[in-house]
Amino acid sequence: MIHFKTCRWKNFLSTGNEFIEIQLDRTPSTLVVGQNGAGKSTLLDALSYGLFNKPHRDIKKDQLINSVNGKRAVVEVEFEIGGTEFKVHRGIRPGKFEIWQNGNLINQSSNARDYQKFLEQNILKLNHKSFHQVVVLGSSSFIPFMQLPVWSRREIIEDLLDINIFSKMNQLLKERNSKIREQLVDINHQLDLTKSKIDSQNKYIRNLKDLNNDLIEQKRDSIKEHKTEISRLFEESKTIGKNLTTMITSEEEAYQKYTDQVAHIKSHNQVLNNKIKDLVSESKFYEDNNVCPTCDQDISEEKKESKINHVKSCARDVQTEKEDMQRKLNVLSAEGTTIKANLESLRASQNKINSNNDAVGILQKEIDKIQKEINKINSSQGDVKSAKTELSDMRDSKDTFTDKKLEYVEERTYNEVIGEMLKDTGIKTKVIKQYLPVMNRLINQYLQVLDFFVAFHLDENFSETIRSRHRDAFNYASFSEGEKQRIDLSLLFTWRQIAKMKNSAATNLLILDETFDSSLDVDGVNNLTKILSTLEEGTNIFIISHKGDILEDKFRSKIEFYKDRNFSKIR
Repeated sequence: MIHFKTCRWKNFLSTGNEFIEIQLDRTPSTLVVGQNGAGKSTLLDALSYGLFNKPHRDIKKDQLINSVNGKRAVVEVEFEIGGTEFKVHRGIRPGKFEIWQNGNLINQSSNARDYQKFLEQNILKLNHKSFHQVVVLGSSSFIPFMQLPVWSRREIIEDLLDINIFSKMNQLLKERNSKIREQLVDINHQLDLTKSKIDSQNKYIRNLKDLNNDLIEQKRDSIKEHKTEISRLFEESKTIGKNLTTMITSEEEAYQKYTDQVAHIKSHNQVLNNKIKDLVSESKFYEDNNVCPTCDQDISEEKKESKINHVKSCARDVQTEKEDMQRKLNVLSAEGTTIKANLESLRASQNKINSNNDAVGILQKEIDKIQKEINKINSSQGDVKSAKTELSDMRDSKDTFTDKKLEYVEERTYNEVIGEMLKDTGIKTKVIKQYLPVMNRLINQYLQVLDFFVAFHLDENFSETIRSRHRDAFNYASFSEGEKQRIDLSLLFTWRQIAKMKNSAATNLLILDETFDSSLDVDGVNNLTKILSTLEEGTNIFIISHKGDILEDKFRSKIEFYKDRNFSKIR
């Protein structure tokens, strides 16, 4: 059983930089009240995000960060399972996810998804959907059991009955069968390859006995053709490579000279730019000042005009020199383009020579290979015995692969039989059928307590049949919102009872989010309160409601959320 102890958060939704902490096991029943937007339902989002990395409501994860502070959102959930203390710490901006066991950090997987999977499967032993079916009944983003698709319903029931182990076993079996299929493909490939080798070896033995001089001559003709091609490639490379190294060296030197000249011009151009800046500064000084800052004497208008004219004259000279430098740079750029084109052409020729050399190497290896074949043919009489020995080894390998193939086929057949048992229609259905009468009985008991007198029945496919007193058949969608609410409540309490019986997803926590505010009439509210009072000892119920004045005397404690300078706080 999961015993939830505390949930605390800060910079989360409308909560500021100070932690809000709620003791989840302090009293049997707690009423949570507050104005709209005060943060009453933040507890649900904090629990859902802390445990499952998902908001309770249909919002994006980035929207969970307080919009004012914009960072350091933190949620911590503490709980106990079988005497072992756990704490889950999760944060946004910066992102953080830690699981602590008895004060020690559990080694984190390199993959956050695997770490989350470890939390759900090995510690909590329930997923996000199952958690909301046994812990939460709300009016916001909660999806009641009867509104879920059939496959989701089955997944939740399997969690509650703790029979999803069969699904895991089936998955492992499928993975094993997948490996067997791969191994069979590999063995079939090996068998085909061995058969091909045996055929080739038989042919080779026949050739050893029957090959004649015509075959040797044919191979020699191939050698002659290869040598002719080698000669052609050598001649082509000789023609292309004439003076190639000298030309490449010459062009590289020219290119280096070009780059040096360009660098020199750019450097000199920078000097001229600096000189222009100095002249501008000097001109501005005489334009803006009438007194010399060094000797405190007045600067005459004639002196200022003389200095300014001198500066302008120098500036024109510098500008003329810059224009001359630009013309030189343009000429050099055209020369550089030509040099680079020449270099690319020469290097292409060098690459062609290298390619020819590679081709010559390949042809020479082929010549050596053919020559070895000729030598082997010439000495074939001595190799017949060893060739037959190799053939015998190949046949033994074929027999070994065949035996292994039969083993895998037999194992696959057994696995297919086991797989049929592990399917949804196998063992799991038999277990579910055993529990269905208990589930249906509990559902109908809770419906009667809630003054909803219908016969509710779930089949093994988790499709519902609902009959009235007059035996008229209905389904879930046929009823009003208030009647649906009663069905949802009955299912919630039933799943909690089943979880307790199986000790699978049992927990001390129950949260009803605005359940009293929605579609229940006065009798429904009283009946629901009656059911809550009969829950097992150790259950901690939180009722989130707007009806604080009506419900306050029905619960042991109260938490009120309020806004202080746009941040949620509690008292």
